[in-house]
Amino acid sequence: MRFRFTPKDTPREAAAYCKKPNDDGVRNPGSASDDACLTSYVPQRFVAAFFLCLGVFMMLLGFAFDTPQAIWRGIVVILTSPANLITDYFALANVGATLVNAGFMLLFTLGVIRISGATITGAVIAGLFTVTGFSFFGKNVLNTLPIVLGVYAYAKALRLPFSSVVVQSLFATSLGPLVSEICFNVGLPLLPALVLGIASGVLVGFIITPLAAHFLKFHKGYSLYNVGFTAGIIGMVFMAVLRGFGIQIETVTILSAGNTLPLAIVLYSLFACMMLIGLQINHWRVKGLAYLLSLPGALSTDFTALAGFGATTINMALLGMLGTSYTLAVGGELNGPVIGGILTMVGFGAYGKHIRNVVPVLVGVFLVNLINIHDANATFAILAALFGTTLAPIAGQYGVVAGVIAGALHMSLVTNIGFLHAGMNLYNNGFSGGFIAAIISPLWEAFSRMRVDKGKAGKRR
Repeated sequence: MRFRFTPKDTPREAAAYCKKPNDDGVRNPGSASDDACLTSYVPQRFVAAFFLCLGVFMMLLGFAFDTPQAIWRGIVVILTSPANLITDYFALANVGATLVNAGFMLLFTLGVIRISGATITGAVIAGLFTVTGFSFFGKNVLNTLPIVLGVYAYAKALRLPFSSVVVQSLFATSLGPLVSEICFNVGLPLLPALVLGIASGVLVGFIITPLAAHFLKFHKGYSLYNVGFTAGIIGMVFMAVLRGFGIQIETVTILSAGNTLPLAIVLYSLFACMMLIGLQINHWRVKGLAYLLSLPGALSTDFTALAGFGATTINMALLGMLGTSYTLAVGGELNGPVIGGILTMVGFGAYGKHIRNVVPVLVGVFLVNLINIHDANATFAILAALFGTTLAPIAGQYGVVAGVIAGALHMSLVTNIGFLHAGMNLYNNGFSGGFIAAIISPLWEAFSRMRVDKGKAGKRR
């Protein structure tokens, strides 16, 4: 059974897939976004084949690090352990088991997309990379499947096609640790704990889609991890209920070390391959990239439909190299959570992030760490930088200064907000980012109006 072509591999269907920008004033005539999309259009079967090969490669790579016996034992540990922030599966189990888990989760997610009949768009690509990345520290098939089923149940209850909410089902798995925690760490007998944990996951999946649609208005799309913000609210409510029954859950810090060199080689090799693939798709040109870099990136900006798969893949490769290089430059470790942050950056390179709008946020996080009590090379500080690029649209819309300020404020808030959900929400940076975006966006727009009004008043005088 093969992937359905949606759209089909014809010039007419490629034209239907590609979108013209809403604001013609930001178009770059030299890059001609619609033409770049048409000339670098990739049929769905090839996009699916890339992710299929990546998932299989990751699983096979796991056997290069550990024996089959060690991997099996590690998988059992991953499936049956609490997974709240920050639980590095490299340290909890082993590198081989973690890679197998991540590869399997990519294939599982690809299967969910296939069953739904959805098109692999920029949003879906972001979801695939995000689920894969977080499968290095918190996600596994046991704690994600109930949430996906919950979103599916919501779609059936409202008589919606599952394809219309499948992206939400991917990102909703950020609350996977809630399922694992209830199943394995609240002191209940195993059977009732499993029933309660799975039921909680289904409930989360059922309610998260309408809530995410509502909370999007709170930050107006200037935080890319909207479902992460929503999951933070849900996790906060669940934790309040659990604490009301005397159940205390604390965040943890389980981190690995000593794998930076081999993992850096793997990551740079992956991104180099993606760069070559992007250039080949783009006929060995960078057409469309200049236009892509001119976009602010606020939700929902699908780079694949606006600038084409070629320019988008190049952008994703550049972001991967940037995230890896930032980690190494500050002296950080390439562990499970950091790899998750890098892969999430790569995924959102198809859906809102690019070099121009993420660099100011990275700079803001780095600069504030020079003067506060935190070390820039600490894993949590690196995660704040990598995942803090959820605020990239702030820099894209309001400029470099706004992006730097957003990054600095995010670093301060994200280290103090995890208590509310006790690490149940893996997208803690999305939770923080929603608040920062909701603060900066209206203030910056108000100041901009003040400057415009002052300028008009000066001209009248």
